[in-house]
Parts: sequence; structure tokens; C-alpha cells
Amino acid sequence: MRQPTNVRPREDGLAVVIQDQTALPARTVFLELETEEQMYDAIFELKVRGAPAIGICAAYCYAVLASKLPEGSYDDFLAETRRFKAYLDSARPTAVNLSWALNRMEKLVLANSGTPVAQIKKLLRDEAARLQQEDMLVCAAIARHGLTLLNLKKGGGVLTHCNAGPLATSVYGTALGPILLAREQGVNIRVFADETRPLLQGARLTSYELDQAGVDVTLICDSMASIVMKNGWVDVCFVGCDRVAKNGDTANKIGTSGVAILAKHYGIPFYVLGPTSTIDFACETGEDIEIELRDPDEIKKKFYTEPMAPDTVKCYNPAFDVTDHTLISGIVTEYGILRPPYTQSIETLRAKLGL
Repeated sequence: MRQPTNVRPREDGLAVVIQDQTALPARTVFLELETEEQMYDAIFELKVRGAPAIGICAAYCYAVLASKLPEGSYDDFLAETRRFKAYLDSARPTAVNLSWALNRMEKLVLANSGTPVAQIKKLLRDEAARLQQEDMLVCAAIARHGLTLLNLKKGGGVLTHCNAGPLATSVYGTALGPILLAREQGVNIRVFADETRPLLQGARLTSYELDQAGVDVTLICDSMASIVMKNGWVDVCFVGCDRVAKNGDTANKIGTSGVAILAKHYGIPFYVLGPTSTIDFACETGEDIEIELRDPDEIKKKFYTEPMAPDTVKCYNPAFDVTDHTLISGIVTEYGILRPPYTQSIETLRAKLGL
């Protein structure tokens, strides 16, 4: 399995290297994040994005920042790590992998209260690397399970929304994983990629990744999903997720719920693909998921040489929406495919994991 390059520690361990996703597809740019401000901005400004990738980046950021702290008392070390943990965690509220990864790093610190600070720093570096290696295995497993949902004899058509490929994870991705795995096995699935306004991640990232992998990809505007489905070109919908509630409601890039509603109307299976780290076992329903609101100028000005709406016009710019569990055919995880009723299948998985 190839090693990921989108998020990694610098060789000296004093910076996190990320591929700047805001520069794609025109330019390939790598950034070195050395300060907590640079790390926060990279997450907030979507230079690194995708729930698993955010978590991996956060873990490396935690390890890098901890490595720069004085090797004094454990209490001082813990206080400083808690300070920058809270700061990084505030960058984006919806993607649960951010807090999940930071909590995992802090748990290691708390479990080693009697250990010299220098040794804890090494343990943190190892933990961040372990988290990324685990994500690689998780994505490969999700790809294998998702592959069973595709018609490999005739190829078939998949509609996907936003970006859930290798850029958003470590390898394969989540929603794109089965498609890329099918391609490796000589089956070319036809993919329709929603552009995902206003940030155009489906256009800039998904179509780019699939094209680079030699997949038959067609880019469509978000508003074209209905006619593509009506034409009979879509056999299944695959999307990623940023948070899954205990009842199966899922938060994903804005517009996902609309795709699910259309799929229900046209009788097309709709699957959510994501690691179990994206399931928030403390979140009862989608109503409890905080939805990130972003700068209105992303709608009016971003990617335009001139504003596309008057300055006086108000904009509502939520980054995510919640897809109701009743619209979801299955949730594909590294442990298999969860089926309705999700309150039962998710609880069974939680018990299996001992959480």
C-alpha cells in the first residue's frame, strides 16, 4: 500500500507537511505548518480537509507542538497541551474526527502522568504515526466492503457528492475507495461528480482525483443530479460523512441531503461511507450536530474575478447539512455495512468495540 503524501510530519519532527487542497487542481503546493496559528488556519481555511485527514493532521500538529514545549514538570506540560488542543479543536465544529484525534492524543498524555516529558513527546509522535497507519487500513477495508455494492460485471454509474477520496484521508478515501479499488481490478465504474458549490470541492478535488486515476468521471453542477438520475445513469450514490449520530443521521457537505432525497424519489440506493471514528456515540440525532457557518463571501466572491451578487445581498452559507437516517440504505464502515434500524446496528457496533 502506497504511503500518503497529503499529510505527514517533516523529517525533523518540527512541522507538519500538508498538500494545500485550496491550490488544486491548478497547482500542487505543499505547506509546512510550524506554529499553532498556521495549523489552525490550515484547518479553518480548508487547506487540509476531509474528516479523516483533519484528524490525522490534528494528531501530527499535537505531536509537533508538544515536542516544542519545555521538558519541565508534567503539570506544566499537560496545561500547555490542553491549551493548544482547545485552540485547534475550535477550528471546525462539525467534523468529529478533529476532536476524536485530539482527545486520543490527550488520553495518551493523561495515561503517562508519571513518565518523563521527553518520553511522552516520543510516545505522541509514535501515536500520530499509528493513527495514520490505522486510517490506511481502515480506508482499504471500507473500499473492500463498498466494492460489494457495485455491479462489477456491467460497471454501472455512481453519483458522489463533495470529495471523499485519498486527499481527504490517507489512501483510497471513503466514498471513492470502492471506485478506485474497482479500477485497480480492471473494472471502470462511471462516476458523476457533483461540483459542490460554493467551494467546488467536487470539481476541484473529486474530478481531479478520479481523472488522475483513469476513472470515467463526468462533472456536473449540483443542480443537475436530478436529471442525471432520471436518465437512468446512476445505479448507486456514494458519499462520505463528517459525523454520524447514534440514530444514523449523518452530516456531510452541504447538498448531501438533497441528493439523498432525489435518490429516494428515483429508487436509487444511497450509501454513506466512513470510518467508525466518525460515529459520535454521544450524539443522539442529527439535531444535536453543530453545523459550521462559513463566510458569506464564499458564495458571492470566491473563485470569481468580480462579485456575482451585490454587496448588499445577504448570504446563508452552512458548510454541511444532515441527511436523515430514513434516506440512507447503509453506512459502510471498516467493520462492514451497517443497516437499518441504525439505533440497533450502531449500538451493536459500539458494544463490539467496547466503547
